[in-house]
Amino acid sequence: MPLSEHEQRILAELEESLSKNDPQFAKNVRETNVYSHSLRQVRWGILGFLLGLLILVVFFSQNIIVGIIGVAMMFASAVVVERNARRIGRASWRDITRPAGADEATGASKKLVGLREWVMRQKRRS
Repeated sequence: MPLSEHEQRILAELEESLSKNDPQFAKNVRETNVYSHSLRQVRWGILGFLLGLLILVVFFSQNIIVGIIGVAMMFASAVVVERNARRIGRASWRDITRPAGADEATGASKKLVGLREWVMRQKRRS
């Protein structure tokens, strides 16, 4: 169900207001997608896993409790990596490497599409 003219006007006003009030946030919203966020989380998860492994190797023989904390860090990091890798796996390589807004004529139209989708999801929930 497409948005009415009135709803489209309201979304355009919200978008313009957001761009004027907080241009840095608007830029981040335009340039960040699920895949770039997931890739960042995978990197942090790998770093956490390696840190947990280091803690396990260094401290396990001296203090078992600290070694178990290292194992718990490794497990939590592996879960983070797995969940975010699944999100990345749903995208094709072209989707991940494509610059933000490459398919859209302007960044404004991309934001409008995103806002429109969000409104539609909210309508379906209620």
